[in-house]
Amino acid sequence: MKKILIITLLAFGFGLNSCEDKLDIVNPNQPTVEVFWKTADDAQKGVNAIYSTLHRGAISRWLPFYYIIRSDEGRSQSPATDIVNNMDQFLITDYNYGAAYDIYRDNYVGIFRANQVIANVPAIQMDETRKQQLIGEAKVLRGLFYFHLATLWGNVPLMLEPSTTADRPTTTPQAQVWAQIEKDLTEAAAALPVQYTNPDDLGRVTKGAAYALLAKAYLQQRKYNEALTPLQWLVTGEGSSIYSLMPNYRDNFLITTENNAESVFEWQFQRNPTENHDDDTDPRADNLNYGTSIAQFFAPPGIGWSDGEAQRWVVHQFLKEPTVTGQRDPRLAATFLYDSTDVRGPQFTQIYGQTFTQRYGTNNQNRVWFRKFLNDHWKNEEGYNSPNNWRYIRYADVLLMYAEALNATGNTTQAYTYVDQVRQRAGLAPLSETQPNLPQDQFLARLKTERLLELAGEGHRWNDLARWGDLGPELAQRDPAFSTFTKGKNELLPIPQQETDINPNLSQNPNY
Repeated sequence: MKKILIITLLAFGFGLNSCEDKLDIVNPNQPTVEVFWKTADDAQKGVNAIYSTLHRGAISRWLPFYYIIRSDEGRSQSPATDIVNNMDQFLITDYNYGAAYDIYRDNYVGIFRANQVIANVPAIQMDETRKQQLIGEAKVLRGLFYFHLATLWGNVPLMLEPSTTADRPTTTPQAQVWAQIEKDLTEAAAALPVQYTNPDDLGRVTKGAAYALLAKAYLQQRKYNEALTPLQWLVTGEGSSIYSLMPNYRDNFLITTENNAESVFEWQFQRNPTENHDDDTDPRADNLNYGTSIAQFFAPPGIGWSDGEAQRWVVHQFLKEPTVTGQRDPRLAATFLYDSTDVRGPQFTQIYGQTFTQRYGTNNQNRVWFRKFLNDHWKNEEGYNSPNNWRYIRYADVLLMYAEALNATGNTTQAYTYVDQVRQRAGLAPLSETQPNLPQDQFLARLKTERLLELAGEGHRWNDLARWGDLGPELAQRDPAFSTFTKGKNELLPIPQQETDINPNLSQNPNY
């Protein structure tokens, strides 16, 4: 089975009142905690419900949208001014802005579901190895949701037990949230298998996924020494026999080559042609949408809404260095649609079955659209139920993280090896030949470009800029939206006002 499909969602209540009506379940009797959590099948369904959170529109669409568009690689020219102001321009006046609130809420929906599993599965009589695996899956996913909250909001409530509507949790310092993420992922890695033998389990988190996310958590805190341990498992340890770079870069973004050797952590989506509700719940609970609508919001005009697009300066970065055969970096065409995705120009560049010139004439020639989430490789339209998986962490990302950690810990010479692997897959000359013996600071500067070229439009850029201390008005040179960026404020989003209104124990983020 290509995807993990959820057939029962757990509706045991949730701390945020507005979510209660969305935690629908297939079983019309709506089992409570007292009658559920009795069997191994219950445990499995509980874990499946956590995965189902990834299908919610706020998580599968708005979350990557925020990470991409707020960074200097993305922008919005949407006619919806709320998207432009809140996601792109840092002109946030509505602290209840729908998309941001939905991301905040739905990450806690996932945490609630994970907490149910972690609290209730230990008492179930079942195979102990399977039990620990399921708890491990829940801990990885809880760590994932807290990773999103920590990087977007910073200080957030840390909820580790099943919540009730009466709960009024306090704001938790970001460092404590990070510590819990580290704990969850470390414990999960010890319990999860390296691979699954049952094809029905394809897409479940593995030991490698736990270690990769743990490495990201360490790296984001600049704990480079600590990051080396999980990265070494992935790159030079047992994981090196599991993961490798795909020969064809584009294969990482096609529906025909999902869950490949480069995929370390991949979110599973599936198209239901009869269902377009943008959520993991629906009035017809037997007909859920397991797809994602992000392609509809990133696709060019006439295909999708084009609410998010790329900055032209990123294209120019790709054009600075040819391959060893004198060609364009092949990652450029895999990453963007623009007037010259085809080197021959707009009359040959295909935009969903038509050339750029046929579709737009001489209009839109400065616009660039992110391609990696799109479905132009197999159809000529988009919708709210794309089956294209989000490759959340690829092995190429792991290699570049390892290079960054090695460089930061004084092992720059060794770090070249892993940057070279990524560059050579793209047909570029090894960095160890073109720019050998760089000092630590210059190697990091080059690594920043390597991460941009390899990972553009995949949702990593914002966290990269934050980790490097590069967020600030200075970025306005290449992204004018950053002229409204205020340091000490816009690194984080405001805690939703409706949350602070109903919970006096929450503190608003600085300068909001």
